[in-house]
Amino acid sequence: MDERGKILFGKHFSLVESDFELIYKLLVYAIGDQENAANHGISLRKGILLTGPIGCGKTSLMQLVSYFFPRETQYLVKPTREISFEFEKDGFAVINHYSKGSFVRYANMPLLPKVYCFDDLGLEQTPKYYGNECNVMAEILLNRYDLFVSKRMMTHITTNLSASELESIYGNRIRSRMREMFNLVAFDRDTKDKRA
Repeated sequence: MDERGKILFGKHFSLVESDFELIYKLLVYAIGDQENAANHGISLRKGILLTGPIGCGKTSLMQLVSYFFPRETQYLVKPTREISFEFEKDGFAVINHYSKGSFVRYANMPLLPKVYCFDDLGLEQTPKYYGNECNVMAEILLNRYDLFVSKRMMTHITTNLSASELESIYGNRIRSRMREMFNLVAFDRDTKDKRA
């Protein structure tokens, strides 16, 4: 993992020992180790909600861990800010793109739900399209929740925000669905900014 990090992020990249337990949980989840996942309170039927302070390495870890998943469940880490900008340009089609229109086919397999990791949830703007304001990520999450229930569509998220902060932005309805959709994996609140 350290080697892959150096390839992706440069020679300065290194894993920090204080993060090893959290990294272990993510890797156990990625490889689908049911026994160890259960021992750490992780359901393989849910996505990952990775929380922690600014600069602790959430985005980098989720980018790295994706390589350990089977090909059909590897994911793209997509900043929520970019999705907001896409909405301002392309409108409501963006919501469909990241939810109902989000299926892929590998070789001769049937259509499979596309997995995304939405990065920095809660920090995106509420964009307007032709004067219509829309909480794009709330709509995407609601749609992906329905597809999670009906088609096992997995979603992962990174955020700096607490559950109560997310609820104030997205409402209790989303927060309730998030409990069903995600395993909470959290960095310690005192984790230092690794960018410093």
